[in-house]
Amino acid sequence: MAQKQGADGFSKVLAWRKVDSCAFGNVVMRYSVIPVELILILASPVFFIFIAYEWYQSERMQQHIYQWRDSLANLILAAMHQAGDAVSLILLLPFFYWLSSFAIFDLPFNTLNLFILFVLQDFLYYWFHRASHSVRWLWASHVVHHSSRLMNFSTAFRQSLTYPISGMWLFWTPLVLLGFDVKLVLAVVAINLAFQFFVHTRWGKHWGPLGLIFNTPSWHRVHHACNPVYIDKNFAGVLVIWDRLFGSFEPEHADIPCEYGITDNFESVNPWTITFYEWRRIWADFCQNRGVMAKLRALFGAPKPRLDTQQSATSEQGGSV
Repeated sequence: MAQKQGADGFSKVLAWRKVDSCAFGNVVMRYSVIPVELILILASPVFFIFIAYEWYQSERMQQHIYQWRDSLANLILAAMHQAGDAVSLILLLPFFYWLSSFAIFDLPFNTLNLFILFVLQDFLYYWFHRASHSVRWLWASHVVHHSSRLMNFSTAFRQSLTYPISGMWLFWTPLVLLGFDVKLVLAVVAINLAFQFFVHTRWGKHWGPLGLIFNTPSWHRVHHACNPVYIDKNFAGVLVIWDRLFGSFEPEHADIPCEYGITDNFESVNPWTITFYEWRRIWADFCQNRGVMAKLRALFGAPKPRLDTQQSATSEQGGSV
């Protein structure tokens, strides 16, 4: 189990299992392992094929939804994000394994537990994502993903180096405490993020009945839009049922085209500027504010819009997207 894994198993994940047909109901697990931090990298050829095809088709139809500087910034930000995650795994995995020693249950690997883990992780992702739009400390990392004025498959690569600092990993600790294997938790997190690549596109409308359950490109376009009606909606990772249950769902309206980006008057293709844009503002407000409560609000209050924003209606909603 997780608490018994040695250091050699820290960055490994389950790749497949085999059911022993000679013993009905007994699952015999045989491990073929790949590093956790490489799951998204190994999937990248598929991602690049989709990006290339979308770019080719958009150019052929003269839609011009790609700009090379924006796409290059996205790729660099993805590389920075992966490097940051790799370093954070070295620091956090010992903590996760220590935490697993306090697990409530000793959950074996089987199909049912894997399904439960997938649903619970997606549920926690929803609340992480929703919190990232209402807590400035979390928004400081998440704003990177929303900062582009474009929407295409490469936008999915636009991730932050500072997620480990913001504390995204804290949202997975309940899964470890429940008794799920640490490596399996991290694998499911990576697979959830891999799915989300495919909803970052202007292609596709509704998926029919599947859109009642799953996140779709249409639902996620709404999430990336800064139109007042769309702000702080559709936080789904894989399952949109959480948005429907907790009142944050908004469909894409044919008469209200999505305007992408954040409500601040901010545009940049410099990965460093994009990464630390909100962190610099937090630091400035923290230094300027007087009193403990004011300083805490600068760190953990609602995201704060710039005073020079041109969209006062959206500013009143906290400046998040």
